[in-house]
Amino acid sequence: MVRVLATGTFDIIHLGHIRYLEEAKRLGDELIVVVAHDNTVRKRKHDPIMPQEMRRRIVESLKPVDKAVSGKDGDILEIVKEIKPDIIALGYDQDFDEEELERRLKDMGIEVRVVRCRKYDGDLDGTRRIIKRIAERIRSNRLYSGERDEEGGDS
Repeated sequence: MVRVLATGTFDIIHLGHIRYLEEAKRLGDELIVVVAHDNTVRKRKHDPIMPQEMRRRIVESLKPVDKAVSGKDGDILEIVKEIKPDIIALGYDQDFDEEELERRLKDMGIEVRVVRCRKYDGDLDGTRRIIKRIAERIRSNRLYSGERDEEGGDS
């Protein structure tokens, strides 16, 4: 059985997340997802919109995911020791160098293959894009107006 580990914030689930997890699942038999600790999100990205446990429960409910666990505060690689994956699937935009990560893990006594997943193009494939779109619609009083936007979706 090939165990794959994927990681992320998963603050607002979007199609980019789904495609990433589907691709990660295809790499093996079991997909375990580490949902970033709230403090890690604050340090690396932004103040999380949803709390960690809520994000973990949502991710665990997704079809490609066999199990979702909460990340730990501190060394983000410590949880890799516990999960013991055969493969780590990185998202296209995750801030890791594949070779450097493999080397660091090997130094910790963990033999694992690191794979970079592809980027998926789409209008709303990122949390920041979704937040920006919502903010624009709030500013223009179109969030709940019932108007259709230029892409044909509801405002």
